[in-house]
Amino acid sequence: MQAPISYFTELTAPRVDRSKYHLMEDIIFITIAAVICGAETWNDIENYGKSKEFWLRQYLQLPNGIPSHDTFNRFFSALDPDEFEQAFLSWIKAISNLTQGDVVSIDGKTICASREGDSKRAVHIVSAWSKANQLSLGQVKVDEKSNEITAIPKLLNVLAFKGCLVTIDAMGCQRDIASRIIEKEADYLLALKGNQGCLEEDAERTIRFAKPTSEWIEDDFGH
Repeated sequence: MQAPISYFTELTAPRVDRSKYHLMEDIIFITIAAVICGAETWNDIENYGKSKEFWLRQYLQLPNGIPSHDTFNRFFSALDPDEFEQAFLSWIKAISNLTQGDVVSIDGKTICASREGDSKRAVHIVSAWSKANQLSLGQVKVDEKSNEITAIPKLLNVLAFKGCLVTIDAMGCQRDIASRIIEKEADYLLALKGNQGCLEEDAERTIRFAKPTSEWIEDDFGH
């Protein structure tokens, strides 16, 4: 398998003065490793790098030591997010072994303490979580929760779900979304609420009066 950092070597390096003292590959590697270990802020990433510098030097050049938290911040602020996402997805696809029957859950989450500047809105993302591999296969940033309906199809387009069961809450109970999952040769399990006209009522009525196609009775007569 390719080294993880090899998937990011073709990224367009942002023109950030401070990042010129550090290699792009070093910055990305430290960031990914730190986040996997629970880092949530740029300061966390810097502290992780400093505490693991001896280990990191086995894989990275680090010509000027560990970058500062400001350098990490400036670097990723200037990096093309779409380009980075594609490289990240290529890496994830290489390490995730999606098997027949894996459950992939698509859900929206609001990131705590993610409000920036004068904005009163926090960052909201829609992500696809692989239960078997215990990792996020991809995510799409949305302006607010109401935009999840438009974000879900974008996520479905870039990921492979063949043979998997895709689960989504009631927000994703849409014909277009169900059709896209079928096109990906996957199955779906969609939550149904009152956001689809009379569909929920019709489903309840159908289940209430449906007759079982077969029955299995098990009894213990004792011996």
